[in-house]
Amino acid sequence: MSDTSAAGPLILVVDDEPAICWAFKQLLGGEGYRVLTAGSAEEALETAAKERPELILLDIRLPGLSGLEALPKFRELLPDAPVLAMTAHGTMETAIEAIRHGAHNYLTKPIHNEDAIHHIRTALENCQLSREVMRLRKELAGAFTLDSMAGKSPAMQEVYKKIGAVAGSDSSVLIYGESGTGKELVARAIHHYSGRGRGPFIVVNCASMPEPLLESELYGHVKGAFTGAIRDKAGKAEAADGGTLFLDEIGEMPLTIQAKLLRFLEQKRIERVGSTESVEVDVRILAATNRSLPERIRKAQFREDLYYRLNVVSIDLPPLRERKDDIPLLVASFLARSQQTSGGGVQEIGQETMKLLERYDWPGNVRELKNAVEHAVLLARGTPIRPEHLPAHILQALRGETPLQGESLADLVRARTHRALDAAETVEEGNAYLEVIADVEKTILETTLKRVAGNQVKASRLLGIHRTTLRKKIEELGL
Repeated sequence: MSDTSAAGPLILVVDDEPAICWAFKQLLGGEGYRVLTAGSAEEALETAAKERPELILLDIRLPGLSGLEALPKFRELLPDAPVLAMTAHGTMETAIEAIRHGAHNYLTKPIHNEDAIHHIRTALENCQLSREVMRLRKELAGAFTLDSMAGKSPAMQEVYKKIGAVAGSDSSVLIYGESGTGKELVARAIHHYSGRGRGPFIVVNCASMPEPLLESELYGHVKGAFTGAIRDKAGKAEAADGGTLFLDEIGEMPLTIQAKLLRFLEQKRIERVGSTESVEVDVRILAATNRSLPERIRKAQFREDLYYRLNVVSIDLPPLRERKDDIPLLVASFLARSQQTSGGGVQEIGQETMKLLERYDWPGNVRELKNAVEHAVLLARGTPIRPEHLPAHILQALRGETPLQGESLADLVRARTHRALDAAETVEEGNAYLEVIADVEKTILETTLKRVAGNQVKASRLLGIHRTTLRKKIEELGL
């Protein structure tokens, strides 16, 4: 039997007493969980294989296949779903046997509602955090190599030296660089070579979500803190306990969240949204930005005290156009990675193609180069990479330093959008739309202001926008 009208995690209750199954359906349904019930282990295993519940409440004493006998089968079938064993025989031997057979924890009948809810929430929360940590550890183990930051230029040698110097400490580090230069890779390298390298590396993109969601994402929330908060949820700060919390695009963080982050840095304690209880968290903070934080401080958009707490050590990543000598080395590392992934032979790249890559200015930096190489590998299909295998927008830009006369506005926007999408493809939360809009807006305003010799009254009249709006855009775009 089932009650899956709610939107929360799916729980399977296994007990041969219908009254107990009914009681759990009422209790858990009222807490926002979806509930399935089964009267035997055999029925429960069939249901679990079909419905894939996220947690199982399993009575130990069942007719036929016992709960203890069924436990290993549930663990094999659903290794990520915690099993809470239930028994009226709360002896130490029963508890040990249940845990030994794979139970996450056990409950002794008669079960109090508050205890049941507490154990269920804790089990689901712990398993969610464990899955996230394991996913990130696998990602780090599989993806992180220094080849990802290949470079022999003096600027990159300085970056390597700083990574080595700061890795052994717990100091905060502020990483500067344009989009696509590899700020997250630097953060991962610092974490990897630090004493926290075996702990979690958790990323929060401060520009990808509105203020209320960002606060919940960072610090978690308790049930009822806001609409849709149907259960307690730990935040990324708690998930990073014992490891590193990487705050990407820190310059976009709202001022109210900045104040709470400063308090967290000073006290090493957080409060979940909607709660007054503080939780101690042991994390190292690394942050990154493509903005000038001193400029944002001057405009009252970033807290000066937070800036000094984050900027204990700073690392500046050079844009790829300033280290073009590194392009052959980077291309070689990307081709080697492609070979490992595909299992094919060594991919070659023609000399003419390499010269084109070295001529291009790479507004999307290393990320854009990586995407371009992957694009070329797919089109080349094992043959040497030729110029025609490169992305169209790169070839278009290399025809000349200025766009062709015959190109329409739509063509130009399309080409710029392709570059922004290339840069956004490898990050969790892209920002292509706002990047393209900002570029187009900036060009429109620059052209208009130049035409009217900076007369904002005339510019606002020609553009058909209010003068206040024009002034705001000029400030936002740094004109």
